[in-house]
Amino acid sequence: MRFEVLACAGAARRARLTLSRGRVETPAFLPVGTQATVKAMATEELAGLGAEMVLCNTFHLMLRPGTEVIAAHGGLHRFMNWPGPILTDSGGYQVFSLGALRTITPDGVLFRSPINGDRVFLGPERAIKVQRALAADIAMVFDDCTPYPVTEAEARISMERSLAWAVRCRAAHGSGPGLLFGIVQGGVFPHLRERSLAGLLQIGFDGYALGGLSVGEPKADMLDLVGHLAERMPAERPRYLMGVGTPEDLVEAVRRGMDLFDCVLPTRNARNGHLYTSRGVVRIRNSRYRNDTAPLDEDCPCPTCRDYSRAYLHHLDRAGEILGARLQSYHNLCYYQNLMRGLRSAIETGDLDGYAAAFYARRSQGTPPVRLCHNGPP
Repeated sequence: MRFEVLACAGAARRARLTLSRGRVETPAFLPVGTQATVKAMATEELAGLGAEMVLCNTFHLMLRPGTEVIAAHGGLHRFMNWPGPILTDSGGYQVFSLGALRTITPDGVLFRSPINGDRVFLGPERAIKVQRALAADIAMVFDDCTPYPVTEAEARISMERSLAWAVRCRAAHGSGPGLLFGIVQGGVFPHLRERSLAGLLQIGFDGYALGGLSVGEPKADMLDLVGHLAERMPAERPRYLMGVGTPEDLVEAVRRGMDLFDCVLPTRNARNGHLYTSRGVVRIRNSRYRNDTAPLDEDCPCPTCRDYSRAYLHHLDRAGEILGARLQSYHNLCYYQNLMRGLRSAIETGDLDGYAAAFYARRSQGTPPVRLCHNGPP
């Protein structure tokens, strides 16, 4: 790995992460390909949008299709036809989301498979073994994602468990192949987060992530923690904010010094008719768009906006057509990649504050006006 900070604007960094399978310009947003696919998108389309690294999930791929199937292809890259870098989440968050289906022990987590009900065990060593079989370029430690709300005592136990598992992940990973990132936990308690980070720094990792955020805590608390921790994270290592978030979240986290992001929002919301534009969110299922001949976003260069009207997208979405999910996913991911491209450029030119101000000013104008195909009733 080579990580170079090329420019700064306040706490924000414009950097370049070079891995054996390619280069990642940061700040960067990683499309989420949980099950070795970014839903509704071909890998060639992702590359065309400017995505340079994707995220896949250890937990889901371990259960289906199974590690042996992917390993037979030489790893995820050939299996899903993605030549660039892949980051694999360890599965800690997915185990966290199982709730009553899981039992946490000092060794790991015993749970019932959400696919067929089988009893499955996942611990630090197995998480690393699976990620190695997936041929991840960046693997994540297996952690205990602290919920919200939670007491300080519960958050401390969770954080200490994550640190103990991080030691075991580091030992299991050894010298690679691939990189290993540590994950800071500790809930909304700054002193627990600081202790978690200090412990991870003592162990030593290739990069450091903030986990367990955007799980229900107030937005202001999340951003305060991000800023508080980013300035304490090593300047020479990548900083990764996991599972975040909205366009506003990305702008504010970049301003606070974070480099890498992932979230299911752009694709999940696309499939539910929730589309991001330069002037705010368009809920394409609303009846107001039934006769709207305007493009989704006149400022967007993507084929969805260039070639199709809001009325057509409204029709596809209401009819449950697969093409609707594809066109809308393409647009939302394009919006996110363009946002990151704009943030990188603004840091380079030293005008990040101006870029952020223009971003918020456009969104405060409200959604784009409707352009009706006739003046009569629908």
